[in-house]
Amino acid sequence: MRASFVIAALVALCVADPIVGHARAAEPEASCSAPLVAGKRITVKVEGSGPDVVLIPGLSSPRAVWDTTAKRLKGRYRLHLVEVRGFGGGDAGPNADGPVLDPMMKEVADYIDDCITDAGRPAPAIIGHSLGGLTGLMIAARAPQEVGKLMVVDSLPFFGMLFGPTATVETVEPQAATMRAMMSARDNAEADARTLQIMSATETGRAQVKAWTAAADAKVAAQLMYDDMTTDLRPELGAILSPVTIVYPLDASVLSADRVDQLYKGAFAPVKDATLVRIDGSRHFVMLDQPDAFAKAVDAFLSE
Repeated sequence: MRASFVIAALVALCVADPIVGHARAAEPEASCSAPLVAGKRITVKVEGSGPDVVLIPGLSSPRAVWDTTAKRLKGRYRLHLVEVRGFGGGDAGPNADGPVLDPMMKEVADYIDDCITDAGRPAPAIIGHSLGGLTGLMIAARAPQEVGKLMVVDSLPFFGMLFGPTATVETVEPQAATMRAMMSARDNAEADARTLQIMSATETGRAQVKAWTAAADAKVAAQLMYDDMTTDLRPELGAILSPVTIVYPLDASVLSADRVDQLYKGAFAPVKDATLVRIDGSRHFVMLDQPDAFAKAVDAFLSE
């Protein structure tokens, strides 16, 4: 497997202790009706009306990654556009120190509980790209009552799968520590260039991803990367009760269709109700590379 593909997959994973109760976000009951709900580790922009859809971006990405999708959907759905503090140019808050993924995931789950299901509304659809897809998987496994259905866009339940069937969290950890150090220092321009090539199939897409990454807090991104690489969600996939749609890209210059299909099919085999949707001619940011095909997949997912 090409090293560049391995670098590209550094966007997808996290697991920690199960959710027990709800560690409330900052006074969510008082702010659920606001157009921008401010939590400790996340902010959520609310727009539109209709059934609820929660959209979660990936590593170093602001909520703007969903702009085209939100523009299409907000006339038919009530959208909840999540942004991790530190991504999008804002203050990192508590995300600047210590592990990020687990407490961030819990705050998203608490937001859904406080602002959607506790308000008497049905559990929402969740659409998550990369790290956001893994966040959705975590919530679906640990708080199934908060997820109506889930779309995972190019995410795997364990980064180490890319190194082979014998990889474990322990064997991946040294590489995770190295990656964290490089990202924190922002001194790995060569790796950044390789990663950008895999992120999008177009110059326009790569320029957009580069701008989002440059605006992200390096320390938060580095810690999230480390958290991603040193976790394995596969043992929890069988606990997911909601339908899961997995959208994944195919770039034949990186891997053959057979290998890509095998990778994602095997990764999500423990999910009871899983539908795989491959979008050809795209790389990691599927929504940038193939917007029409991605829109079709989203519409089909939401209409089911």
